[in-house]
Amino acid sequence: MIDTNKLGTERVGRLLFSLALPSITAQIVNMLYNIVDRIYIGHMAGTGPDALTGVGVTMPVIMTITAFSSLIGMGGAPRAAIKMGEKKDSQAEEILGNCLSSLLLISLVLTVFFLTFGKKLLWMFGASANTISYGLEYLNVYLFGTIFVQLTLGLNSFISTQGYAKFSMLTVIIGAVTNIVLDPVFIFTFGLGVRGAALATVISQAISAAWVIKFLTGKRTRLRIRKKNMKIKKEILVPVLLLGVSPFIMQSTESLLNIAFNSSLQKYGKDIAVGSMTILSSLMQMVHLPLVGLTQGAQPITSYNFGARNNDRVKETFSLLIKSAFIYTISMWALMMLIPDVFVSMFTNDPVLKEYTVWASRIYLAVVFVMAAQNSCQQTFVALGQSRISMFLALLRKIILLIPLIYILPHFFEDKVFAVFLAEPVSDFIAASVTFTAFSLNINRILEENEVLH
Repeated sequence: MIDTNKLGTERVGRLLFSLALPSITAQIVNMLYNIVDRIYIGHMAGTGPDALTGVGVTMPVIMTITAFSSLIGMGGAPRAAIKMGEKKDSQAEEILGNCLSSLLLISLVLTVFFLTFGKKLLWMFGASANTISYGLEYLNVYLFGTIFVQLTLGLNSFISTQGYAKFSMLTVIIGAVTNIVLDPVFIFTFGLGVRGAALATVISQAISAAWVIKFLTGKRTRLRIRKKNMKIKKEILVPVLLLGVSPFIMQSTESLLNIAFNSSLQKYGKDIAVGSMTILSSLMQMVHLPLVGLTQGAQPITSYNFGARNNDRVKETFSLLIKSAFIYTISMWALMMLIPDVFVSMFTNDPVLKEYTVWASRIYLAVVFVMAAQNSCQQTFVALGQSRISMFLALLRKIILLIPLIYILPHFFEDKVFAVFLAEPVSDFIAASVTFTAFSLNINRILEENEVLH
């Protein structure tokens, strides 16, 4: 546990390490949470490739549900941290209460919507006659755990933003370990297949949600859930939503991105290309989620010191963050380029799908190391409360660049599937360059204005 006051006093390097390590660990475990279903399903005898592809087309729905938890959690937690830096804990607790009520309301709406339109959406997302049944079996069970996903991911941000990184990490570990244990039991022992994988996930998320609620209503937390703060107020929720739009766009556009990739790959490469994309998105998570953990470790330090007008510590935190991010991403990029077959083999034993995915991975992940600059700069903008510029940068990579390129590039290449996969590294490089430039041009102005205004 980190004493919240240490966010403004302890040496930045030690502080970032102590906060980031549990957060990175949590993201690695969360990665297992997200991909362990696919690993087990991909190795189901006989039906593995089709079942894996079927579960893959449910990803836009799951990403959308996760994105709404980020809209509230990642919008509310930095604002709460800034209020704590200003010594206004009562206002920070009001933010927490409003966020809890919003998460409950969003859970109800999402569950009803996707249960009603799920089948039609899966067809749109790239399902085929061979894979639609697997997608529906998984989705119809998973949706009943929407409320647990929202509470776990949305409220866990309020634990980590206080400096309680280990407790935040345990939220993820408890659920992930439960999921890893239950998956083979439900899938293979009870013979439930993909429905068993979804059921294991729902139970795991329910346990994690209970842990989060218990902590935020207990004695250890500085910010506590109080009934009086749960009445939604426009003046509290609107700033949360404005700040949360950036991480929401980052995650929700993953679903649009998944739709664009799957529909194009189904058109040019059929089921094997869509199945390959399911594995590639998992490999991208293996690179991206620990990077998210690193930036989350920096967020409480940045937000607190911005609220306390300690600009030197804000700059020092960012400098250490981006250096660490590049060391990590370059290391992962090298491994993905040198031994992609090792990573692909985790998801499938099918020789045709494996060979296809190894080829595609060297295109799709060609410049993944530039995500260090993209994430470090964009998430620092969020930590500083800069909703407008962070929203634009979130739109840039996927909506403005990547999705159009998925449809444009095949017109310029004979190998259409190659062109679809090529859209990822091209957009990554351009977006990271623009984001780093925007950060360099704006950071000093933001810090100077913060001093003047307060």
